[in-house]
Amino acid sequence: MIYLQLFWSFLKIGFFSFGGTTMVPVINDEVLRFGWMTSGEVMDIVAIAEMTPGSLGINCATFVGLRTAGLAGSLAASLGVMVPSLTLCMLAARFIIKLKDNPALESAMSGVRPVCLGMVFSVGLTMGHSILLANNLVQWNMVFIAVITAVVMIRFHLSVPKTILLAAVLGLIFG
Repeated sequence: MIYLQLFWSFLKIGFFSFGGTTMVPVINDEVLRFGWMTSGEVMDIVAIAEMTPGSLGINCATFVGLRTAGLAGSLAASLGVMVPSLTLCMLAARFIIKLKDNPALESAMSGVRPVCLGMVFSVGLTMGHSILLANNLVQWNMVFIAVITAVVMIRFHLSVPKTILLAAVLGLIFG
């Protein structure tokens, strides 16, 4: 039964999110709803998934499935999150030439982009609140790490891996 739940949950995540960090709120809701992990553990899984090669969705599904139900759970969750993308890619491949330069598609994408930005912002607020506040007390070391990382990332145009490395080093020093 757990394998079916993992497959179904990650199938929904795959169908109802846009990939990348927009998946995080949906993953968080599903994992917490079933009690598979705590909110802190989900944040750890997301951090690990961001640092490892591959897509965030597959990495999170693999880690959640493994932690919840072992190797078979890992396979069930990973397959669940991959099915929507594979299905949509196969369908899109048939119609890609017909959709090229389609004004309706361009209009739809103009609506999807701000939604994705809003979801990423929501993830930032949710995770930021959980990380920067513990027992309603500001964790100043975490605020310091976040501010320094943001300033250096913006000032020097750091890539994602370099930004993660900087944050990890600051976390080791000040965390």
